[in-house]
Amino acid sequence: MSRISPCLWFDDQAEEAANFYTSVFKRGKIVEITRYPDAGKETHGKAAGGVMTVTFELDGQRYIGLNGGPQFKFSEAMSLSIDCESQAEVDYYWEKLTAGGGKPGPCGWLTDRFGLSWQVVPVELQKMLTDPDAERVKRVFASVMKMSKPDIAAMRQAFHAG
Repeated sequence: MSRISPCLWFDDQAEEAANFYTSVFKRGKIVEITRYPDAGKETHGKAAGGVMTVTFELDGQRYIGLNGGPQFKFSEAMSLSIDCESQAEVDYYWEKLTAGGGKPGPCGWLTDRFGLSWQVVPVELQKMLTDPDAERVKRVFASVMKMSKPDIAAMRQAFHAG
């Protein structure tokens, strides 16, 4: 287990988000929930007993969801990347993470209903993009730039064209 855990700042949806994420990832679990004490209320402004943090794991990576208030929002400057072995995996994560108000983005990026950005990346694409044949790389990259949800068959077709 890593000593470094990303902390995700939510207004007040940390527990809801953690429950959602742990339902999406088969190896997901809630580890611990801490609650706001009465002390410090003049600073944090939260009701005593309300959820402060939710520590959860997704595929062995630990995260902390913090109910910190509305001051900060997620942006695409930070995203979580999911390596997918197949089109079925791509489709699964794409469907689950865009459900309930999430939004598809370009080139395998999406934003879930909490505003967190994700990259759904076929492992095979990484291999294609590091191929020594620059023309193949150029073709597959151009095809990906036109996609929203990754399409592995289309990537292969572009890669092998020519």
